[in-house]
Amino acid sequence: MKIISLQGILIYFSILFSFSALGQNKSERNQELIDKNWSFSVGHLYDTDKDFGHATSYFSYLAKTGFGDGPAAPGFDDRAWRKLDLPHDWAVEQDFSEKASFSHGFKAAGKGYPEKSIGWYRKKINIPKTDLGRVISIQFDGVFRNSKVWFNGHFLGTEESGYNGFEYDVTAYVNYGSENIIVVRADASMEEGWFYEGAGIYRHVYLKKTNPLHVAQNGTYVTSEIQNNDAVVSAEVTIENKGNYKGSIEIVQNILDATGNQIATVSESATAPDFYKTAKFTSKINVKNPLLWDIDTPNLYRLVTQIKQKDQIVDSYETSFGIRTIRFDPEKGFFLNGKNIKLQGTNNHQDHAGVGAAIPDELQYFRIQKLKEMGSNAYRCSHNPPTPELLEACDKLGMLVIDETRLMGINDYHLNDLKRMMERDRNHPSIFCWSVGNEEWNIEGNSTGERITNVMQGFAKNIDPTRPVTVGISSGFKSGISSVVKIMGYNYLGNGDIDAHRNQFKQQPGMGTEEGSTFATRGVYFSDDAKHYQSAYDKKPRPSFYSIEEGWKFYAERPYLAGMFIWTGFDYRGEPTPYGWPSVTSYFGMMDVCGFPKDNVFYLKSWWGKEPVLHLLPHWNWAGREGKEIDVWAYSNCDEVELFLNKKSLGKKKMERLGHLEWKVKYEAGTLEAVGYKNGKKILSDVQKTTEIEENIKLTAHKQILANAEIAVITVETTDKKGLHVPNANDEIKFDVKGGKIIGVGNGNPTSLEKDTFLDEISLVAITNFQERKATTADASKQLSANTEEGWKEAFKDRDYKNQAPSYAYRGQFELKNNAKVNTVTFFYKKIGLESTIFVNGNIIQPTTEDPNKYVLNTAILRQGKNTIHIVAKPLQKEKEWDVLNTDPGIIQVIIPSEQWKRRLFNGYAQIIVQTDGSGNDITVTATGKKLKTGTLNVSLRK
Repeated sequence: MKIISLQGILIYFSILFSFSALGQNKSERNQELIDKNWSFSVGHLYDTDKDFGHATSYFSYLAKTGFGDGPAAPGFDDRAWRKLDLPHDWAVEQDFSEKASFSHGFKAAGKGYPEKSIGWYRKKINIPKTDLGRVISIQFDGVFRNSKVWFNGHFLGTEESGYNGFEYDVTAYVNYGSENIIVVRADASMEEGWFYEGAGIYRHVYLKKTNPLHVAQNGTYVTSEIQNNDAVVSAEVTIENKGNYKGSIEIVQNILDATGNQIATVSESATAPDFYKTAKFTSKINVKNPLLWDIDTPNLYRLVTQIKQKDQIVDSYETSFGIRTIRFDPEKGFFLNGKNIKLQGTNNHQDHAGVGAAIPDELQYFRIQKLKEMGSNAYRCSHNPPTPELLEACDKLGMLVIDETRLMGINDYHLNDLKRMMERDRNHPSIFCWSVGNEEWNIEGNSTGERITNVMQGFAKNIDPTRPVTVGISSGFKSGISSVVKIMGYNYLGNGDIDAHRNQFKQQPGMGTEEGSTFATRGVYFSDDAKHYQSAYDKKPRPSFYSIEEGWKFYAERPYLAGMFIWTGFDYRGEPTPYGWPSVTSYFGMMDVCGFPKDNVFYLKSWWGKEPVLHLLPHWNWAGREGKEIDVWAYSNCDEVELFLNKKSLGKKKMERLGHLEWKVKYEAGTLEAVGYKNGKKILSDVQKTTEIEENIKLTAHKQILANAEIAVITVETTDKKGLHVPNANDEIKFDVKGGKIIGVGNGNPTSLEKDTFLDEISLVAITNFQERKATTADASKQLSANTEEGWKEAFKDRDYKNQAPSYAYRGQFELKNNAKVNTVTFFYKKIGLESTIFVNGNIIQPTTEDPNKYVLNTAILRQGKNTIHIVAKPLQKEKEWDVLNTDPGIIQVIIPSEQWKRRLFNGYAQIIVQTDGSGNDITVTATGKKLKTGTLNVSLRK
C-alpha cells in the first residue's frame, strides 16, 4: 500500500475543483515547442544492467501506477548523459559496418546491435501553479520506434509505429509550481520498412495547454465547394469536454486570408458535450471570389475556431487550409480546379545526408523546392506518413501529395493508423489522394487483397469522402487489389500490361505510382562495378525496367493515365541495388542524398518545366582519353541543338519531343558547347570546359539570411584559378564555424564510409567492486591506501540501518581505456552519505562551483587502466523503515573530443548543414584543404 501525502490529496481535489469550475481564467491555448535541452543515452535491448536497471524493480510501472524505474524514475540521475536538442537520430551518428542492415544503409544501430538499439531521452520542464485547471498534454510528432513514455514516473503508453504522431494527457500527474520530468524509451531493434528509418525522437515534441473545454486533437475538418465564383466552406469541429461544465456554448468560425484579414465569419449556438465526451458541429461559411490553391499559386487561408462560454473565449484553434477542386477522370486523367494536370511526381523516403531522419524544418522546404525546380508537381510519401512540416512545405510551395499509410490490414492496428494519419493531414490542400498500401505481394492478386482494400477504402471514405484511395501494385495488373481500388497505382511498366488493364477496367482511373528505378552515380560517366559506380546516362537499369525517358514517354502519351511518380526524387540510405557493401545509399535518385542533381534532372526539367532548358553532359575533364570517343548528350526542349568542340561545329540535330540528343565526340581538351535554337533563333547555350587543377574552395549557402534556429545548406566545391568548377575534384575539406554549429556533412558518394557527424564521444564508466568499512576520524583528512586492508566488505550488504557506524569509508575501481590529456573525465557523485570527502588514486578532489556533487578530474592524477576511488562519509539515515536509501556512488563520464568536421568532395561537391546556435550572432564558416586557398562564408542572422 502506498501512502498518499496530504499535499497530494489537496492537489487532487484542486484539480477536480478547477475542472468543475472549468478554469474560467484558463482561456488561452498554448502549444510550446520543447525540443531544447534533452538528456540522451543509449541503453540496451536485454541487459538490464546496461539499460540502467530499468524494469527490475519489485513493483514495475505496469504493476503499480507511478512506479517507473531506472531512467523512468523521476529521481534518476542523468547528469552524465549527453545533452542535445531535438529532432535527433542516433542511428545516423553510428559507424558503418558490413554486418549491419543492408536495407538501412549499413549503420551499426538497431537490428543486430542490442547495445545501439535502445535510446533513452529525459527532459525537465517547469509548469507553473497558474496552469492548475488547464488540460496539460505532451504531443509527439513521431518517435522511431516502439516508444514508451513516462511523466513523473507515471507510465503513459506505448506507440509501436515510428511514423504516428501521438499525445498523452498528463494533467493529473503534474507537479504544479515545480519540476516535472518527461522520459522516453525508444526501441529501434525492429525495422518497419526496408529503407533507412533512423532511430529516436526524430520529430518535434510539444507541451500543450488548453481549457478543459477545447477543440480536440486534430479536431477540425475543412472542405469546400465552388459555386460559380464563390466557395462554400464546411468547417466541422470536434469539441471535447474534460471538465464538468454543462450548458450552452458559442462556436465562432473566422476565415482569414494570407495577410490576416478576416474575410468571412459565422457564429452558432451549441450545447457542450458531457464530461469526457466529444461532439461534432459543422458550420457553413461563404467566401466571395476565393483565391484557389494551385501548384503555381498555392493560396492558403486560415480558419480560426473559437469556443465561447458566456461571451468569454475559452479556446481558439487555427487550421490552415486551401480552396480547390480535384477530380480523376478515367479517360482524361487528373484535374485540379477544372484544369487537366499531368502528375509529374517523385517518390521519396525521408532522410538526408548528414542528419539522417532528423530533418530540420527548413531542410524540408529545401528538398521540396529542389523538386519544384526540376519541374515536379507531385510527391508520394513512400511508404509512411510524413512529418507535418513536409506537408506544410508542400502546401506553401505548391506540391501535390499522395499521403501513404504504413501497412495494409483491417484490424485496429491498421485502421487506427490510417485514421490518425487522415485526421491529422486531411486539411492540407496539397493532398489529393490517400494510399493505403504498396507492393503487398502476398495479397495483391487474390481475394484477400480485394477484401482488405474494400474495407480500407470504405473506412477512408468515412473519414474523408473528398479524396480517392490508391494502392501501388507491382505483381501484375489483372486481379485482386487492382480490380477494386478506386485509383489504380501501377508500379513499373515491366510488371504488367497497363493498356490491357485499362481496357478491362475502363471506369478506373490510373497513374504510375512508381516508375524508373534507374541506376546513376552523380558525376560518373563510365560504369565501374569494382568501385560500385553506375554511369549517369539514362539507361534501362534491368531488362524488365525502363529508363526515365522511356517511362515518361509512356505516361505522357496516354491521356487516360494521370501521370507518373519516379522512383526516386532523392537517393536515400539503404537499398544500394545493384550492389551491396560498401555501397550504403541507393542509386535511384534524380538527385543524390545531398540534393545535388544528377543529369536526369535536366531531362525532366526539359519536359516537365515551362522555361527553355539546355544541359550538356558529360563534363570535359578526360585527361588520358585523348582521341577516344566520349558519349555526349544534350537534354533540351529547344527545337534544335548544335554542338561545337573548340568552336568547330559537330552538327545540328532536331530535338524529338520528350527525347534527348546524342553525339560521339573524340576527346580533346578545351571547350564543348551546345547551342539551342527555337524557331531558327539561338536562345541559349551550355558549355563544358576542361579545367585546370583546383586552387580555391568555394562555399555557397542556399539562403544568406536566417531566422533563429534555422539552417543553412551550404554547397562546398573547388574552383581552378579562373574560377571554373572542377568536376572531378575529390579533396578532403575541413570546416570550422563560429556563431553556429554544424549538424551534418555529406557528399552524395554512394560508397562513402565517412562520418555523417563529428561528435564528442561520451562513455559512462561504472564504479566496480564497491566496498566499505567503518571509518576512523582521520580517514576524511588523510590519503587512503588503495592496497588491500583488513575490514573491507561488500558495500551496504546486510547493513543494520538502526545501528550504523558514525562514518564509513568506501572504495571502488573504475577502468579508463583512454587517458589522453585532451579528455574530460568527470565523476558525477550520487550521495551515499553526508559530509562526503572523495579521493581518486589517493588524491583528494574538490567539487565544481555549479554542482557540489560533480567532480572534474585532473588527467594528471588518472591512470590508463585501473583507477581507485575512495569516499568517506557519514551514513544516511532512514526516516521510515520502508525508505530505500541510495547505494549507488555515481558514474564516471569520459568525453573524448571529436575530430574536426570534414568531408571529402565527391566529383566536385560536398555539403554541410549549419544551424544557428542561439547566440544571436551571424555565422562564419571557414573551409580548408591541402594546397587550397581557404574559403570563407558569412551567413547573416535576421535581427
